[in-house]
Amino acid sequence: MKEQKSEEFLELICIVCPLGCSLSVVKDNDCFQVKGGCKKGERYAQEEMTNPRRVVTTTLRIKNGVWRRIPVRTSSPFPRDKIPELMRFLNSLEVEAPQKRGDIMVKNLLGEGVDLVVTRTIERRE
Repeated sequence: MKEQKSEEFLELICIVCPLGCSLSVVKDNDCFQVKGGCKKGERYAQEEMTNPRRVVTTTLRIKNGVWRRIPVRTSSPFPRDKIPELMRFLNSLEVEAPQKRGDIMVKNLLGEGVDLVVTRTIERRE
């Protein structure tokens, strides 16, 4: 019996450092072959092929604040396939002023071990 070969090819630009090296990734069954870049880029390419993650930045509604929205971001990269679900959850939130930069607004988002962090202090409106 002949074994079927499933080969996937992907071109990436590495974002680990400012150089932005071009990477070519060939996935053959469960093996990855990365061409171009350095060891950091190799790890990035393998992670991008198996478990892509992104830092999410957005704004939330805030009540009684000097601004109507407050900027937030995830404390670490979040699984890319769960970002739409995360955004639906975040769009349903409304927080109360005041909020300070660096405060953790939500712990363990969607059970992923990633927190939501305030990125700008918003004072309470007088």
